[in-house]
Amino acid sequence: MPRIRELPDVPVVRRRPRWAEVRQNLKFRGAGLNPVTRRLDGALSIGDLRRAARRTTPRSVFDYVDGAAEDEITADRNVQAYRSLIFHPDGLRSVDNPDTSVELFGRRLPIPMGFAPTGYTRMMHHHGEAAVARVAQHFGVPYALSTVGTTTVEAVRAAAPEVDLWFQLYPTSPEINEQLIQRARGAGCSTLVLTCDTAVSGYRRKDDRNGLTIPPSLRPSTFLDMARFPYWWINKLTTEQVDFASLTSLRGKYDFNQIASRIFDPSVGLDNLGWIRERWPGNLLVKGILSVPSAREAIDRGADGGDPVQPRRPAAGPDACSDHRAACGAQGARTRRADPGGQRHPQRPGHRRGQGTGRRRSTGRPCLPVRDHGRRAGRRGQGLRDPGRGISASHAAAGRPVQRRTF
Repeated sequence: MPRIRELPDVPVVRRRPRWAEVRQNLKFRGAGLNPVTRRLDGALSIGDLRRAARRTTPRSVFDYVDGAAEDEITADRNVQAYRSLIFHPDGLRSVDNPDTSVELFGRRLPIPMGFAPTGYTRMMHHHGEAAVARVAQHFGVPYALSTVGTTTVEAVRAAAPEVDLWFQLYPTSPEINEQLIQRARGAGCSTLVLTCDTAVSGYRRKDDRNGLTIPPSLRPSTFLDMARFPYWWINKLTTEQVDFASLTSLRGKYDFNQIASRIFDPSVGLDNLGWIRERWPGNLLVKGILSVPSAREAIDRGADGGDPVQPRRPAAGPDACSDHRAACGAQGARTRRADPGGQRHPQRPGHRRGQGTGRRRSTGRPCLPVRDHGRRAGRRGQGLRDPGRGISASHAAAGRPVQRRTF
């Protein structure tokens, strides 16, 4: 090997600095006076938004949005399941005009996303569901209102007259379901989303520790923590009470705790699906299916499709299924699918720059609902489970005492 010798320096011609050239590279970003705008401008990933939310939201509220059931094993498995999906792109293909649109139930969506139902949305931000619906209308994607939402379906329709409005329904007593179905039809909802995964809900330890249970049992530490966020509690005290807005007709018969206990029925079966199909002429999705046989049974009973599993919903139990692909295959060409896309925790590794959305497109699923919680929480992009009974599947199987119900 030849000996390496030292080479002479390359000659450099120096000159005086020219201010016109320096000025081009000294364009500072304006800080702005609005603190929310400053936080959003400084957030380069969902993880940044999550950290900002933790700094500006009471711990109990943040844990409600960000937490999961028991040891959060299912939440971690779901994230890992979607991280395992990879792109296999074809080379030498033109990408100068990419098309992200998909067709779902006869409508063309500009992006394969929609806003999924969340409970207690105005607890996160006082503008609540109405603001989320207006964003969905702006981008031309569907928005699903929860049965336990904090804004009525009529008010959501008034706030966003042109949005493709869906309504999420818990299969419960015929009295409640009949009324909610008629109101959804009257508000022009195109799709009914029947939820079947809350008959036995997961035990959410963080909510129990913070006192966010039914009935509420706030700890002194929780109350003191809320006092640290005046913007949050002033908006809560000066706006309409946070309540199950779609269930106000039951107030004369039951108190708040009794209403919450009547929403979720552990005796739900396939007969409920047939009963709802007879009364609902529009699109009918089933939300929370976890197995191939269940998917086939739902389709045979009149469902138009559904999310094969709800991977962002760890409240379904600590060991719920996380692999959605087998259930997707069960539906095949027999139905259209509105798949949730596993975005319960989009801020976790693998979903920091919208990667999950692209992966859903690569696997051929047409729609990826995103959990939203009002204007500020929606910017965070965090997941939120709907309320349910505070008893896990493992506790039920073991015959253990029922824990306090958590939101």
